[in-house]
Amino acid sequence: MTSESNFSGFRDDYKAVFVVSWSPYFGAMALVTVAMILMVNGFFWGVFGGLRLWGDWINELIGLNALLGNNPHLDNPLTHRISLLDLTLLLGAFSAAMLAGQFRISRPPPIEYLWGALGGTLMGIGASLAGGCTIGGFFTPVVFSSPAGWAMLLGLLIGAALGIRALLWVLENVTWGTTAPTHVGYSENTKFTLGIVGLALMLAVLGWAYFWYGSESSLLSSRGIIILTGFALGFILHRSRFCFSHAIREPMMTGEGDLTKAAILALGVGLLLGSVLLSREILDPYLAIPATFWFGSLLGGTIFGVGMIFAGGCASGSLWRMGEGHLKLWVAVLFFAWSGSTFGAILGHWEVMKSEMTLDLVEATSVGYQAFLPAMTGSWGMTYVVSFAILALWYGLVRYNETTGRFTVF
Repeated sequence: MTSESNFSGFRDDYKAVFVVSWSPYFGAMALVTVAMILMVNGFFWGVFGGLRLWGDWINELIGLNALLGNNPHLDNPLTHRISLLDLTLLLGAFSAAMLAGQFRISRPPPIEYLWGALGGTLMGIGASLAGGCTIGGFFTPVVFSSPAGWAMLLGLLIGAALGIRALLWVLENVTWGTTAPTHVGYSENTKFTLGIVGLALMLAVLGWAYFWYGSESSLLSSRGIIILTGFALGFILHRSRFCFSHAIREPMMTGEGDLTKAAILALGVGLLLGSVLLSREILDPYLAIPATFWFGSLLGGTIFGVGMIFAGGCASGSLWRMGEGHLKLWVAVLFFAWSGSTFGAILGHWEVMKSEMTLDLVEATSVGYQAFLPAMTGSWGMTYVVSFAILALWYGLVRYNETTGRFTVF
């Protein structure tokens, strides 16, 4: 028996974990697990808050912050909680792509850069109105039992349908810049080197988390958890190819529903586990509920939905695909961050998002308020009935479409 055959089992194990894509259902459960770890530690999963801070720094560098009236004393992106989650999510996806030998600089046709910029700009505007992206405005509010998440889902579905039709028109009528550059493949030796880089990055991030977690500074110590969970999120998203924008748009574009059903599973399990933490008062339910129900969530979701079609991903999906080397998504995230900062400042100047305390002691803005389903329905039982009825309806429509193609555009 040769030495090569002696290690073939280990190679198969490596491919199963690091090369072959994971089941979207496994990815969904892994993401919920990490989200629960964040909640147990008093945090929540968000993306837009970090990207907006990056946009604030962009506006500071180009001299727009003073004009927009943004705070001149900006947080450090490395210690800001959601910014650090975003950064480590990107690193997790980059490491996963390296270990899988799937990292490569992917150059799209020239016109795709324009669509990335347009999509990113619309996502920044939509997230500003909805109080978050597909994570902070949809997934996390649902897990925190807020109807703001369901209102944004409706907006996302409407926006995706409009965006797909607009994209179809573009594909039929615009021919400039549609030729993709030639892609160059990697040799096996290069893929091996990439794997070493990915492993070294993983070890470096683990060391970073350990060093900060053991720090005497309470801020840095708490950020040690953020580093680990952010990296895990990026790694899981890449390995399972999980993306909420794909879950929303794929039934309309191709008729496929596996990723959508995995997202429904994640929402259902996350809602149940989240309700246990919230009902036992382990976590403040209003910590992650945006004051945007219902108008801001619906309108923001619609604008965001159009944007994510042109960008080719949502916030978290764009970040993990950035880690894989897609240049279009780098453009999309750049404009997402910039427009989120700029439009957010404009909304602040107009006092659209100025919050006030209602008689029920919840925050309210011009586009909505902090809505908590148990408080609205009077019980957790009715909260479950309403929430799982929505999930069942979504599942039924997706399953019906898989068979009939009734809602599929392409």
